[in-house]
Amino acid sequence: MKHILKTTAAALALTAGVASAEDVKLGVFLGFTGPLESLVANMAPGAETAITEVSESGKFMGGSTVTAVRADTTCIDSAAATAAAERLITSDKVSGIVGGDCSGVTTAALTNVALPNGMVMISPSATSPALSTVEDNGLFFRTAPSDARQGVVMSDIIMDRGFKEVALTYTNNDYGKGLADAFQAAFEAAGGKVTISTPHEDGKADYSAEVGALQSAGGEILVVAGYLDQGGKGIIQASLDTDAFDTFVLPDGMVGDALPEAIGDDLNGSFGQAPGSDSEGAGKLVELAGDAYNATSPFSAESYDAAALIMLAMQAANSTDPAAYKEKVMDVANAPGEKILPGELGKALDILAAGGEIDYVGASNVELIGAGESAGNYREIEIKDAALSTVGYR
Repeated sequence: MKHILKTTAAALALTAGVASAEDVKLGVFLGFTGPLESLVANMAPGAETAITEVSESGKFMGGSTVTAVRADTTCIDSAAATAAAERLITSDKVSGIVGGDCSGVTTAALTNVALPNGMVMISPSATSPALSTVEDNGLFFRTAPSDARQGVVMSDIIMDRGFKEVALTYTNNDYGKGLADAFQAAFEAAGGKVTISTPHEDGKADYSAEVGALQSAGGEILVVAGYLDQGGKGIIQASLDTDAFDTFVLPDGMVGDALPEAIGDDLNGSFGQAPGSDSEGAGKLVELAGDAYNATSPFSAESYDAAALIMLAMQAANSTDPAAYKEKVMDVANAPGEKILPGELGKALDILAAGGEIDYVGASNVELIGAGESAGNYREIEIKDAALSTVGYR
């Protein structure tokens, strides 16, 4: 396998120089098929909005253009994701990767491809706590907060609504298990009770057995740490069909317009959270997106910011070589420097080209901490009239 996973010296040489580069390619490495397909439909355009903004400014790397190259993680197939990431580097010759999306495939692509090839990845949505400590040689960053924080936020929201006893089911992968463990620890520390914590598999036609076990364990409400286009939706529908539960807690992988559209009024009263803020930058991205895509959809803002950070770090390093610009990601993301919002990437490029400093705030209120991950802001949601409604921020 080593010959497959090693990028040739010639391929790396193409990303090392900037003076002769006319077109820089960025990978948009997301689950265009799979259980997050409806979210990715808004995430990819978010990343590509930043890419287009930088490219059309004419101010990037001496007038170089930037092109997005899409690749499918599938969200759930690590072998397919690894192969897709390898193609981005060896065939498409990208200089950076926005992605992956789901935690398992992101870990596989990082470990098997990005790390041995020295490629920078900035994920907008891989939230497993395990990614905080994975070996990455300073190549991996994320604009979405870890589920270690989401677990606490979700516990607080449930407690604030007066619920003390919940059943919990999670998709059987790195994302689901990490979030379930983080939530259970926070909820029990706050005095709550988890009656059962059990995994479910995606892609099944019948979830009656899983729902039966959840119902038998009891609980005032059901926490579904799954995917809105797959098993999570199946668990909810089976629960409603059997009157097992009528109120559901929806973490980020379950938050999207597709779920209430599929379930209808029976989902009213369910609630949850996803990364998001009411910052000025979030509003700016909505203006940029217009009617092209839903810029308030989970991880759309984080996708714009992930792409922007890669290109701004390149400009700061005056290089598209990941070994050089990886050292600048934290610099452009944090203070000191002039604050930069969506729509102001051209201004940021000018400042950096002149040797100045920027503090990229972006669409998701970016602040990178630790080894390069978001401190995190969350939007609290509730389902009303069979549609998502924002009821607060955490």
